[in-house]
Amino acid sequence: MHPKISVSGISKSFQSVGRETTALDNVSLDIDAGTFCVIVGPSGCGKTTLLRIVAGLETQTSGKITIVQSDAERPLSSVVFQGDSIFPWMNVWDNAAYGLRIRGADSKTIKAVVSHYLDRTGLMRYSNHYPHQLSGGMRQRVSIARAFANDPEVLLMDEPFSALDEQNKLLLQEELLRIWEEDKKTVAFITHSVDEAVTLGDKIVVMTASPGRIKKIIDVDFPRPRNILELRRNPEFGDLVFRIWAELRAEVDAARVQAAS
Repeated sequence: MHPKISVSGISKSFQSVGRETTALDNVSLDIDAGTFCVIVGPSGCGKTTLLRIVAGLETQTSGKITIVQSDAERPLSSVVFQGDSIFPWMNVWDNAAYGLRIRGADSKTIKAVVSHYLDRTGLMRYSNHYPHQLSGGMRQRVSIARAFANDPEVLLMDEPFSALDEQNKLLLQEELLRIWEEDKKTVAFITHSVDEAVTLGDKIVVMTASPGRIKKIIDVDFPRPRNILELRRNPEFGDLVFRIWAELRAEVDAARVQAAS
């Protein structure tokens, strides 16, 4: 059986100020279908660059990306970015429906699908509101509803909750897991938070300081569905967070030295 996403020997270099900077160096990673894969690493290690290459938004310098498409009628991937990525001139409903409309879905399908995901994210009552009328957490809910409504085979998420307070972050983690449980899309999720990685992920990829390489891949064996508060009370949760942080700490220190030099 082939992995859903196969990253093989990916490297990425940039030219800046007359010199070449290597962001990613020979990164190889397989993600099986239905896996929630979380990538952690220090700032500047190339996490976002890798995600953008997988999404087709950037081109690698060398190496190969393969995503196995099982349904030509569905989009291959959707991306949820760190900042607000919804259209300010569209209301909540139209933002959530955007991908379906671009694909030419009929009005009956759009109504059913958008209603479902707005309901799942608690946004139905705000369907006529515009982004400037919503909190940051609610705008990210719209992004998540739009991504799931578009029904991609692969969902790519770049620190979608990083700008939120802890209460909203916890609520959106719960909502994301609840929605993901419906069809278990293949997910690649970037975060700086080890707690968040263990809460959400099946597989955690720890990256080195720049140039980004894969240092360790750790499986998360906690059963699903997960109750976040109950999970975080489990001593094994703390043990795994400590283990991952032990792998990451040296890379964070190295990234600080690089930034200061």
